Amino acid sequence: MRRVCWLVRQDSRHERIKLPHSEAVVIGRGPETKITDKKCSRQQVQLKAECTRGYVKVKQVGVNPTSIDSVIIGKDQEMKLHPGQVLHMVNELYPYIIEFEEAIESPGLETHRKRKRSSNSDSIERDAAQEAASGTAMEPGSSLSQCSVPPKKEKDTSTKKETPSHWSQGLKISMQDPKMQVYKDEQVVVIKDKYPKARYHWLVLPWASISSLKAVTREHLELLKHMHTVGEKVIADFAGPSKLRFRLGYHAIPSMSHVHLHVISQDFDSPCLKNKKHWNSFNTEYFLESQAVIKMIQGAGRVTVKEGTSELLKLPLRCHECQQLLPSIPQLKEHLSKHWPK
Repeated sequence: MRRVCWLVRQDSRHERIKLPHSEAVVIGRGPETKITDKKCSRQQVQLKAECTRGYVKVKQVGVNPTSIDSVIIGKDQEMKLHPGQVLHMVNELYPYIIEFEEAIESPGLETHRKRKRSSNSDSIERDAAQEAASGTAMEPGSSLSQCSVPPKKEKDTSTKKETPSHWSQGLKISMQDPKMQVYKDEQVVVIKDKYPKARYHWLVLPWASISSLKAVTREHLELLKHMHTVGEKVIADFAGPSKLRFRLGYHAIPSMSHVHLHVISQDFDSPCLKNKKHWNSFNTEYFLESQAVIKMIQGAGRVTVKEGTSELLKLPLRCHECQQLLPSIPQLKEHLSKHWPK
């Protein structure tokens, strides 16, 4: 029996790419990945699968940033990519995950392979931990200076040379920490996004280990409905007097692996809203309305993401209230203040 590793594009734009054990594979812009973005080098990353250990070493070769779970690797630097984590090839675009298969060779018989999904409990706990690093608590109206300077991570001494970006138990700790919680019940917990993109920005997370919307089926339908109801309750409880509008929904291709529902006010008044990707992830079809996702599951039994969805993050900045085009984030923010409730 041997293990085989595959690199899989999350939006299914091309066939998965085989990563042979302990062999360096260099990929980037080109026919194999279907990436035509010139900001992505033809040799953007070097990948080396460690099939026996269950991860892939990723080295950024190109000039523009490659990231794992929104943490930039850095030119000529290396990080480990584990099942369930999301690799963005360049500028937080073109998302990939890895999958391992068990290949069983039998004499005279066809090779049988059993794919190891990223939804196993160990990888989900690790992946969910990283959501905590970008999704833990902050009170609306409190200081947002940490949007510019992420909090210092404590050194993990349990693993040799562990990349400091893994936040090994982050989400699990945050979900259990009363100081981080806004609401909890037997099915879900609500925490405040650590880098909110608006005055009010919460995440509703199930206690159950669900890696992403791709893993959601009809058996999760009641859970999704409950998550939506809880989101509405949090709005009523914590923003009741506010005249702000809210939306509840999911990112079509999330950067973090543990499924989570965004509950976000539509002022987008936050210093953490810094770039076009931030804006378009909430103000294009990249943001899937909670009720639309529920209807999708009711009808098809699964969530489908349209081809080319990742390209929506590159669209021009457009006001979500009046549809006016704005040339930059600072000008967009100045314009948005005109729409805020008095």
